[in-house]
Order: sequence, then C-alpha cells, then structure tokens
Amino acid sequence: MRFGINVPNFGPSADPARLHDWCVRLEETGFHSIMMSDHVAVTPDVARLFPAPFYDPLTTLAWLAGITRTAQLGTTALILPYRHPLQTARVTATLDQLSGGRLILGVAAGWAPQEFAALGLDYARRGELMDEHLEALTRLWTQELTSYRGRFVNFENVRTAPRPVRRRPPLWIGGHSQAAMRRAVQHGTAWHPTSLTMPDLVAGVSRLAALADRLGRPTPETAPRIKLRLTDAPLGDHQRLAGEGTPDQIHSDLVRLRELGIGHVVLDTAYPGVPFDEPRHWKAVRTLTEQLADLPRQALR
Repeated sequence: MRFGINVPNFGPSADPARLHDWCVRLEETGFHSIMMSDHVAVTPDVARLFPAPFYDPLTTLAWLAGITRTAQLGTTALILPYRHPLQTARVTATLDQLSGGRLILGVAAGWAPQEFAALGLDYARRGELMDEHLEALTRLWTQELTSYRGRFVNFENVRTAPRPVRRRPPLWIGGHSQAAMRRAVQHGTAWHPTSLTMPDLVAGVSRLAALADRLGRPTPETAPRIKLRLTDAPLGDHQRLAGEGTPDQIHSDLVRLRELGIGHVVLDTAYPGVPFDEPRHWKAVRTLTEQLADLPRQALR
C-alpha cells in the first residue's frame, strides 16, 4: 500500500519556505506522493473553507519537481472545467516530463457556484463540461495530432508534444455521485473519493465494481483521500470518517483498506475552515508512520 499526504497549499500557513520544507521532509520520511488542492478564484464560498493565499497546484508541483526526487506529485483534485483542456494537457504533460513521470492527475467537477460565475462558467453544466474535458484530455495525452468537436470544446489539428512520459499518467476521478463513478470507469485509472466513513467507502467500492460490470469495462482502482485526525478517546463508528480516531482505530482502518485491495491512500491533516495547526499536523504524521511500522509486513505489500 502506498501513502500520500495532501499538503495544504492554502491559508496563512502556506508560503514557499514552508511548502519546500514540508515536502522535503515528507519525501525523506518515505511518503510516496505529495498532493495539493485546486482553486482558481478565492470567491466568498471558497474562502470560507480555503482561505487565501492559495498557491496554484500545477505551478507549485512543477517547482517541487526540481526539489523532490522520488515522491509522486499530484492534485486532489484539479477542477477540470476551470481550464481549457488544451491548457490542462500541455501543463500536465510538461509536469510529467519535468518530474520524470511522477504526475498523478486527480480531477473533479467542482462545487463552488461563485467560483464558476467568476470564471464565466455555467455551474449547472459542470458535469457536461467535465465529460468533454476528460474525453479531450485523453486524446491530447495519447495522440500526436489531435482534433475534438463537442458542445463546449472544439479544436482541430493540434500538435501535442511534449506528451507525458507515460502514455497515460494516473488519472484519478473525484466525486461520490453515480456520474463521478461512471467517469472513473470510462476515463480514469482510479476512483478518488474523499472524506467518507468506512461503511460508505466499502459500499462505494462495491458500487464501482457493479457499475464497471454493467458497462463491460475493467474496474478502476480506488484511491481514497481520508482524514488523518488523532483523538484521545475512541469515536463512534457511525459518524467517524475513515482515518479519524485513536491510533487503534486508524490502525484498523488501514488494515481494512488493504483488505479492500486499495493500493494508494492520500491522507489529509488539514480541515477546511479550520486554521492549520502545524504541530498537530506533524504529530499525526509521526503517529501514522509508527502505525505503518507496526502493521504486519504483508498488510503493506
């Protein structure tokens, strides 16, 4: 099992020096991936959860590509409708090249109506935008000369070099809806749900497999983003999100995730709308590292 950390690239604690130190330290600790969130316009609905400053994830990850050596670099999740697919394909292919093939592109349809309005986009049609952008992106990544004609996206005879190091970098599709799962099956290498309880996550893995079977396609992997929040007393399992609770509860969650066949887990120590607590963050990371050391070796293979 591989583990990543969602590094907070937003809020008063985020600055280049801290981002540099956190990411170097996480790679040295042995984490497999460094992930970052995405917003373009910090409108009031965004600012309530993700305050400024907000460092652009793709620019920041390109900078980190020259600082790190082994960790994968990814987004959790890039709001795909915010950027034209020609721009998304060019930037992500360049990032994959500059990092030596270490990109993970997690994408989602978005949730902030005011941000969509600020960007001149129709929030009600974000699902349709998402579908077209995924289709266009896949073509741009895999074809030397590409054309696409859709309702929202149109281009002809565009040369795509440089293409990604790998023909298709890992493409994780975020969201919990049936439409998000369909996109994961049709376009993604993984379904990337966030902030679920363990029962909901288990049910989601089952739903994903059933949907893939109905569509006659392989079942993509599940690569969840879960909370990493330590508590002194056990939390009730009914409301507890995966990754929350005492060290024993978190240990149990990690074992259960491995039993589900999950190969990559992103951990989140920052809570939207709550000021980032750096000592708490590193305490959680240290505790997780100790938990991994205590797990049976076969649980992490």
